[in-house]
Amino acid sequence: MLITIVAGARPNFMKIAPIIKAIDKCQAQGKNIHYRIVHTGQHFDARMSSEIFKQLDIPEPDNNLGAGGGSQAQQTAAIMIGFEAELLAHRPDLVLVVGDVTSSMACTIVAKKMQIDVVHVEAGIRSGDMQMPEEINRILTDSVCDHFFTTSQHASDNLKSIGIPPYKIHFVGNTMIDTLLQNIDRVKSPMDVGVSSIKKGAYLLLTLHRPSNVDDPVKLQSILSAIVSSRSGLPVVFPVHPRTRKVLDTLKFNPNELVLLEPQPYLEFIYLIKNAKGIVTDSGGITEEATVLNIPCITMRNSTERPETVLDGTNELVGDDLFLLSKLIHKIVIGNWKTGTIPDLWDGKTSERIVDVLMQHYPMTSQSTFVH
Repeated sequence: MLITIVAGARPNFMKIAPIIKAIDKCQAQGKNIHYRIVHTGQHFDARMSSEIFKQLDIPEPDNNLGAGGGSQAQQTAAIMIGFEAELLAHRPDLVLVVGDVTSSMACTIVAKKMQIDVVHVEAGIRSGDMQMPEEINRILTDSVCDHFFTTSQHASDNLKSIGIPPYKIHFVGNTMIDTLLQNIDRVKSPMDVGVSSIKKGAYLLLTLHRPSNVDDPVKLQSILSAIVSSRSGLPVVFPVHPRTRKVLDTLKFNPNELVLLEPQPYLEFIYLIKNAKGIVTDSGGITEEATVLNIPCITMRNSTERPETVLDGTNELVGDDLFLLSKLIHKIVIGNWKTGTIPDLWDGKTSERIVDVLMQHYPMTSQSTFVH
């Protein structure tokens, strides 16, 4: 079996890393399964690029399409053109896409038009917010895929509700949690003076990157002011996303209580999650990691595509309600947070289940011309 594995943004590599390791394990057992890694280049940080492959212990991509930059339409077009050339040169039995970035959607369309099966890892999640580009990507990707690997029963039910046959839906768990559990004993503190002086369990971790929260300078400052005023003396560690940095630099607001960091590599960032007293974020993936690590988490969004992190886990939504934000930060500070549980199948074995399903549904007769 020949599989082209697509990644387009940094979180995608955390999702594919355990799948790669599960395939490597099958290869070591003599099974005919091979893969080729394609990085679309949708998000590319030269400083962190090689670091993430080393930290996750996976091979560097076999092809980088270099399709970063430009508008949504320009980026989508560049990815599709580059990926078509990739598939013409290295035609696989199937393409595997993860998550909900533009790359996942664009590569799915290209593969299906070339009559190549596509499997979607993290399929079926929905926020209900069509203003999010990711929601459009999810819907389009799931509309044409051949097999769907879901992180929760909620996601499986979403797919069934749009008519996907149950035999194509596979509730397997969460590959992000595979990566988390495989690396939790390897985390390390960021090399930053501001962090080294902070005690474990005695700080809040903040991440903000969504346009609805950071593009308006007035709104960004009001969010930061609410956090600082309600932190009860706790320092706030704030790895600043490049998009957020552009706006933050225009503000006359940089209190000493904010420990500003550059974006962190994976192992350093998980250290910050693991040792935080609580988290304020607008990221979906962080809510998953916080849930498994039992860290209180507040999400600055009105909806979430990961409802299990709220229903089962440690996450709470506040939307734009700054009064509620302050109230929940106070609950974190005094240790009065709800008790969360880990969602079903978030056990570190998801990738093995995915590879087992693929081997059941696809023939093993192709002769590999792939690198791995």
